[in-house]
Amino acid sequence: MTGGLAAALLPVVEHSGAIWVGSSGRVRDGHQKEPFAEIEALGTGAIATLDLPAAHYGGYYEGFANSALWPALHSRSDLIRVSREDYVSYREVNAFMARALLRFRKAKTAFWVQDYHFLALGAELRDLGVDDPIGFFLHTPWPVAAVMQGVPNHRELITAMLAYDLLGFQTEEDRQNFLGYVGGELGLAIEDGVAISQHGRTRCEVFPIGIDAEKFAQYAAKSASHPDVSRLRRSLNGERLAIGVDRLDYSKGLVNRISAFDRLWTEQPQLARSISLLQIANPSRGGIEAYGSLQSEVARLVSDVNGRHGEVDWTPIRYLNKGFSQAVLAGLYRTAQIGVVTPLHDGMNLVAKEYVAAQNPADPGVLVLSKFAGAANELDTALLVNPHDVDGMARAIAVAASMPLTERKMRWDAMMKKLRGHTIQQWSADFVAELEKCRTEKAAVAPLAAQPPQALRWLKSAISGVRLI
Repeated sequence: MTGGLAAALLPVVEHSGAIWVGSSGRVRDGHQKEPFAEIEALGTGAIATLDLPAAHYGGYYEGFANSALWPALHSRSDLIRVSREDYVSYREVNAFMARALLRFRKAKTAFWVQDYHFLALGAELRDLGVDDPIGFFLHTPWPVAAVMQGVPNHRELITAMLAYDLLGFQTEEDRQNFLGYVGGELGLAIEDGVAISQHGRTRCEVFPIGIDAEKFAQYAAKSASHPDVSRLRRSLNGERLAIGVDRLDYSKGLVNRISAFDRLWTEQPQLARSISLLQIANPSRGGIEAYGSLQSEVARLVSDVNGRHGEVDWTPIRYLNKGFSQAVLAGLYRTAQIGVVTPLHDGMNLVAKEYVAAQNPADPGVLVLSKFAGAANELDTALLVNPHDVDGMARAIAVAASMPLTERKMRWDAMMKKLRGHTIQQWSADFVAELEKCRTEKAAVAPLAAQPPQALRWLKSAISGVRLI
């Protein structure tokens, strides 16, 4: 599946002249003094992919990144499973990527590092003598200090993060949680959102990520003739369709969501055959125990619900463990009268924004959205729900199914106004502009004159191709 985040970033690379450096998803044996990169042109920019060192990949990716950082960042300290060796591998891969990035460095380069896989990359670049502006954006939430304290080596790691000139967060709550840790746990001075450390000044700002809403709307309008979309539409027989699109991850609230539909059909049996759910859940990180257990639990729950409520000619939940392109997804979103985006905790969740952008302006669907997704700060005319309240979600789905056109259009218009005003292009431009201020500030205390960057160098945590986050 070409995920929302990666699909949103690719057009920025295409039109900005940036180089996006990331993992090829492959590993290579042996110690690589000079990391090998495959480079492919993309519009005015390029994508460079590297094979990561085999000796450290497992400990880095399935280990520290996704068995320590990911659960902690999503406030699931109970799922942290990590060893000292995993942390060593995480730092080794960050150092490996830093060496690789030096190959793309030119005069007046700026570096923009993406996501939790590379929290220490800025410090590694500094150790290699890089004094260019280095920014970092976190696509996940940042939890309260007590949760981060459950991550082994948290002080060392977060101290390393302060080597970045600019740290970007999805929400103000995330930013305040980070500053709370830095001030309380590390005892550092904070001045107007700037952390003062041994590395100097690190500005912490909020940059909610957007999408190209107009482009996604065009995808949706053109997708009606796609076989997958037309077959889905024909199969509905007049019933209303709800859709959920997620990576198969414990942060997405899939068990509670399916339980809410079970409750809906139990409490309001007249809605059976009139509302069904299409749940697309692409598996990932299968080598991690928590993910394998979740996949089994969700599959069992779907089977139970279908067995309880299904008929010989009606399946309540269509459950697919495969991905679709952005163009096809846009058509599936447009076909559905209800979008169900109910993560337990999410940095932003671009599926929510994509669902809204894909709707038919003359007859838009209704978004049921978790109040714990970053997108809820902008899409506040969605039906906001507590994903831990199964009964409340069931009621919201029923309300969405019966909402009159006038109200649907009012809510949709308000959300589209937000999406058009905060696009992916504006997001990237805002971050780059703030990162350039760091160069100017450094120039004010150095003899070198400030110059605009010749090219922005990207690093994205695309570990096995393009992923949905």
